[in-house]
Amino acid sequence: MLRWQFELNWSLFELHLEALEEEDFLWEPAPVVWTVRPGADGVWVPDWAESEPDPIPVPTIGWVTWHIGWWWSVTIDHAQGRAPRDRTEITWPGNGKAAVEWLRGLRDEWLDVLGRLKEADLDAPAPFPWQDDPEKSVAHMVAWVNAELMKNVAEIGQLRLVRAAGGESGRG
Repeated sequence: MLRWQFELNWSLFELHLEALEEEDFLWEPAPVVWTVRPGADGVWVPDWAESEPDPIPVPTIGWVTWHIGWWWSVTIDHAQGRAPRDRTEITWPGNGKAAVEWLRGLRDEWLDVLGRLKEADLDAPAPFPWQDDPEKSVAHMVAWVNAELMKNVAEIGQLRLVRAAGGESGRG
């Protein structure tokens, strides 16, 4: 059931991924946004705050794709028994096409993780994001990935639709 749910979420994501244009990724939909920007060394980094700002920034599609890449990369690290990377080690690839390919690669890695799971594995303690909660299992982690992906897909879809419908940039 969890794999079916993931595949359903991913199929909805593909509808948006196929329709995205390069300009969609860095379009700023509001005056207060979080986006990705090239640093002095040319590496693209996300806007970030350790505590949620007020007002909460509206993310760009570029930022949301980085966010997916971050939480999913770290989850895969945990699921495969690797040392998890720090948030700052997960960088945006620099353009929309590369971001889409990155996310599709993470999907393939995740399908490998799911393909190795046996029924008994789902009851094991979650390695992430509840590694300190013995009541949370690997099944909880997989369900969390599905929920997080569904939320982020909806965000990307809404941003894409608003821009396609002629939404004005919040920056003027």
